[in-house]
Amino acid sequence: IMTDVALDPYSCDGHDGIVSAEGEVLNDETVAILCRQAVAQARAGADLIGPSDMMDGRVAAIREALDEEGFEHVGIISYTAKYASAYYGPFREALDSAPRADAGKPIPKDKSTYQMDPANGREAITEAQLDETEGADIMMVKPGLAYLDIIYRLRAESELPIAAYNVSGEYSMVKAAAEKGWIDERAVVLETLLCFKRAGADLILTYHACDAAQWLLEG
Repeated sequence: IMTDVALDPYSCDGHDGIVSAEGEVLNDETVAILCRQAVAQARAGADLIGPSDMMDGRVAAIREALDEEGFEHVGIISYTAKYASAYYGPFREALDSAPRADAGKPIPKDKSTYQMDPANGREAITEAQLDETEGADIMMVKPGLAYLDIIYRLRAESELPIAAYNVSGEYSMVKAAAEKGWIDERAVVLETLLCFKRAGADLILTYHACDAAQWLLEG
């Protein structure tokens, strides 16, 4: 069982961290809350904790918090290279977790102050080195399909398992095109998953999972 650790589902601001009265996302104060979340999820039975917030230093802090509470066996699948992407749209709409203005309080309009710049591929290497040093067990790239080059770079740099997150926008485009009859959904989905594997992903998180599992069973 893998769980997600971040504040955006619980925040009226829609951000992954605590937002100050001045409109700044507070890194260290957020990390303290993430540690409490991680311990609570471990107590509930989680096998893997997935910090998706992109705060600095949270992997080391969560690892320490879990160990102190006797959860040394609970692993961390870190969202290592999570980009400030437009591909998250359908999920954010469903969860109502997009950044939003609050009366009398300035709110950052997007998550680019803590998520990664889509134009910057080199930063992923730095983030991976930090996460590995801090104790991550698995490193994730999100989104996946639009960032196959990042998956490839991390695979070349690290011996840790690499995960790819095939996000809602990537999924929705395939589903919409299939509904229009423009593509062969089965063939496109299986080719997409193959691309993740070819790029170096050891694990794939995808909304296509149930369909793909059935298609693979059918040969």
